[in-house]
Amino acid sequence: MNPWLQPTPLKRILFFVIADLILSLATFYLSYDLRFNYDIPSNFLEGFWVFFALLVTLKIGALYLYKVYFAVWRFFALSEARSIVAAHVLAYTIFALVYHLFRDSFDSFPRSVLIIDFFISLFALGLLRMSKRLIIERNRRSRVNPTLIIGIGTHTASTIRHALSGEIDYYPVAILAADRNRHAVNSYINNIRVYSLDDMEAVIHDTGAQAAIFTREFDQQELRTIVDELGRHGIHEIKQLRLLGSDEKLENVSIEDLLARKPKDLDARAIGDFIRGKSVLITGAGGSIGSEISKQCREFGAGELTLVDSSEYNLYAIGEKLGDARLVLLSVTQKEELEKLMAETKPQIVIHAAAYKHVPICEANQLSAIYNNIIGTRNLIDAAIANHVQKVVVISTDKAVRPTNVMGATKRVTELYANNVASGDTEIVAVRFGNVLGSSGSVIPKFREQIERGGPVTVTHPEITRYFMLISEACRLVLQTAAIARGGELFVLDMGEPVRIVDLASQMIRLYGKEGQVKIEFTGLRPGEKLYEELLIDESEKETQYSSIFIASPTPYDIDMLNRDIDHLLKAEDKVVALQKIVPEFHKALH
Repeated sequence: MNPWLQPTPLKRILFFVIADLILSLATFYLSYDLRFNYDIPSNFLEGFWVFFALLVTLKIGALYLYKVYFAVWRFFALSEARSIVAAHVLAYTIFALVYHLFRDSFDSFPRSVLIIDFFISLFALGLLRMSKRLIIERNRRSRVNPTLIIGIGTHTASTIRHALSGEIDYYPVAILAADRNRHAVNSYINNIRVYSLDDMEAVIHDTGAQAAIFTREFDQQELRTIVDELGRHGIHEIKQLRLLGSDEKLENVSIEDLLARKPKDLDARAIGDFIRGKSVLITGAGGSIGSEISKQCREFGAGELTLVDSSEYNLYAIGEKLGDARLVLLSVTQKEELEKLMAETKPQIVIHAAAYKHVPICEANQLSAIYNNIIGTRNLIDAAIANHVQKVVVISTDKAVRPTNVMGATKRVTELYANNVASGDTEIVAVRFGNVLGSSGSVIPKFREQIERGGPVTVTHPEITRYFMLISEACRLVLQTAAIARGGELFVLDMGEPVRIVDLASQMIRLYGKEGQVKIEFTGLRPGEKLYEELLIDESEKETQYSSIFIASPTPYDIDMLNRDIDHLLKAEDKVVALQKIVPEFHKALH
């Protein structure tokens, strides 16, 4: 582009000042014409240029004072329109005062011209500034995705303004309101008409909408229903407005949004009071759960963080995000090193997230699973007791309930040890929950990868179900649980309703707009896998002050006998039989 044509603030000010001069002259003369029915007596034109010079000087000065000349042309909005009105009121009021103070000098000025010119000038100068935005919006409508705005919230109007001004590549064609905003139906927001969600099919047909943006939060069931309905009508580009501090950001609606448990009783104050200023040691700190807990402990003001992991890369990755944390490359099976570490760091809280969790791999490597999950946990708990750690939180899993695989059975043993060990002044609790969305090795990243490469999406069984919760929410509930724990409890997190994995796969395929292109194949249950996961052994759980957190009934187990049974397990040739002695409800799945 020619440098002379490059826009700059100075050029913009000069352009509008000159344009306002020309428009003001035109409106001022037109006001005379209208006042005298297009036949202006010559005596009334005698002072025309003096009156015009005074008025235009006042007008440009007022527009400058209200910073109208500093507004970016393409982003002209209501605030700038208000400034133009205020500037006109100021300029014309001062002119009227001058007129009354020096009435004799204004004999040839017709007073009604001032009123006529006020409105014509306001219209002309406002229209000039709106013109670029109107042209941009008209051009964008023919080039950009016609988009439905779903829901009415505090940020709906600003999202529409961003879209109309070209800040985002979507052009709003209609707003769909939920029942709670039914009163707004047939009204307009930023000149975009509001319809009921019940009219979605007709609106999509009439407007040719190709995308949708949620501008407010819906509960999980509502969101799922609306997304399914959009998909049935061919709309697969679906965005959610998210607030990051004071900033707004559009992100794709993900399967995590549709499945997230979103507990209503997260208590940030209780977590903060529990974590703030404490020395915290986290094992498995580089894994999906451990890394999120590490970040949240930093967020809630932990005094010192010691992050332990046996994977060098995982430890490096979390260390990059938490630069001031102490990084320790160590396996929990290294008992002596673990004891030395606790003696040196003197943690007040220990969160044990280190475990082997992949069911088929644990089935194929039973001794490793037993060493890491059982012996590692015993080492950690014993070291914590020896060093008088205030609180130990052991992360467990729903697979520990009536386990059908070695991994689940080992986690059940860790629960028994945590609940029955003689802990002295150390409070030890276990927290059990289901799958977390998007964790490494979980089904959602696997399905996403399969869909992106064109399928097929592989599901083990048509009836298999799992519980799901967002990693961030699960980890907050773990910390919240630890805050209310008194030692010896087995806590269970409410995971909501179980989800059929085949339904999950179908929904992800629809979200990607691949319905009819990507197929689902059933491969059969894997070694140790069961159809339905459970969170409770029986129905005798107790409620806590939080609706998302329960306490399961304890299972007494003499700790000396448990230690002997664990030692026997290490030597036993048949690990499954030895595990069944400790966990009688363990029945290995046969496939």
